[in-house]
Amino acid sequence: MDIRQQVQDTAPLIHCITNPISINDCANVILAVGAKPIMAEHPREVSEITAAAQAVALNLGNITDARMESMLLSGRTAKKQQIPSILDLVGIACSSLRLDYAKHLIAECRPSVIKGNFSEIKALCGVPNASVGVDAGTYDRITLGTAPQAGSLLKQLSAQTGAVAMATGEVDLISDGTLLCGISNGCSRMSLVTGTGCMLTALTAAFLSQGDAFGSAVLAAAMLGIAGELSQEVPGAGSFHIALLDHLSCLSNHVILERIHNTYFEWKRKQPK
Repeated sequence: MDIRQQVQDTAPLIHCITNPISINDCANVILAVGAKPIMAEHPREVSEITAAAQAVALNLGNITDARMESMLLSGRTAKKQQIPSILDLVGIACSSLRLDYAKHLIAECRPSVIKGNFSEIKALCGVPNASVGVDAGTYDRITLGTAPQAGSLLKQLSAQTGAVAMATGEVDLISDGTLLCGISNGCSRMSLVTGTGCMLTALTAAFLSQGDAFGSAVLAAAMLGIAGELSQEVPGAGSFHIALLDHLSCLSNHVILERIHNTYFEWKRKQPK
């Protein structure tokens, strides 16, 4: 809850380079938690804008040449200025162009959080996957029962990249290489609204501005999932879409703490140096 309060108190600027399908929703979830979005993507201005931001969100959805150039420029600036960033691996399990680009961006820019569905996480790690387009396949579903095994791959990814690894699905799994947390909030209707995964990336970036990558990913996954649960009773996809944003903006700390479903699978804690 400290992260959330700090965002509300400081209203950090969050630079998002994302796809046009969900760009409006991404900006609105950032506003809903008290931060300020800027969605600039022109290659000639992104470095300057990233340098003024407190966190960066990079999203590979609906990729274009211009956005690929801009994300590398932004990522390099974020690394140089030590500005935390999140990379959303949208579509890398079905596109070798995006997969190769994601590997290059991670190696060069070292994002703080690497996020994708489990098919995308598998693809990044060179493991066969069952993706269906930009969605995770049935055999890549994460449940509480399969979470420890799936978490081993997240731990491996985190150790290789130094980033917090985040796999989304029925259970959202988050690992910093030593801890693994599963968030099982949310509802099936969230998958029927386009861009909820992109919204989670933007929300994580808003919290990431306060510096705690693992805590930011856990809080964002829990809050968006709880907002989805509270929106289930409204009729129709359009009303659900609006209710999701409404509930996200109105969540109290009490409701979050009362409804969060988190399970920790602990390997070992980092030893102080």
